[in-house]
Amino acid sequence: MELLSKPHKTPSLKKEEVQKQWYIVDASDKTLGRLASQVASRLRGKHKATFTANQDCGDNIIIINAAKVNVTGRKREQKIYYHHSRYPGGMTAVPFHKLVSENPERILLEAVKGMLPKSKLGAQMLSNCRVFAGAEHNLAAQKPLKLELK
Repeated sequence: MELLSKPHKTPSLKKEEVQKQWYIVDASDKTLGRLASQVASRLRGKHKATFTANQDCGDNIIIINAAKVNVTGRKREQKIYYHHSRYPGGMTAVPFHKLVSENPERILLEAVKGMLPKSKLGAQMLSNCRVFAGAEHNLAAQKPLKLELK
């Protein structure tokens, strides 16, 4: 007896079918890279059964207490963030310890950005991430759920 099977068809999520949820993550005493990789995975939507690689199907993430994020080893003294203005001699180098006091939001955004696709879709996914240096944020109207990351 021969078994007849239907050909398998991979479901592809459409933009209208995406269901996004707001989550809030507390970055205090979390390791920078581990936190960024988990947030990037959530922004892509890889935790969902309906993950589609060519769609923005991830959730919206609010990160608070970005100034209290930890790094391992001697990165606090040695890590340097570079930026170029595209003019000759326009390279700017800012060490981690100085950037934590001046602009702690940039540290987490740069880490998450590096773990997302390098395309228009990756930029769109990054826009779903909001970072705040302190414990207060202005997105309470979205009713975010608290998300505990490992």
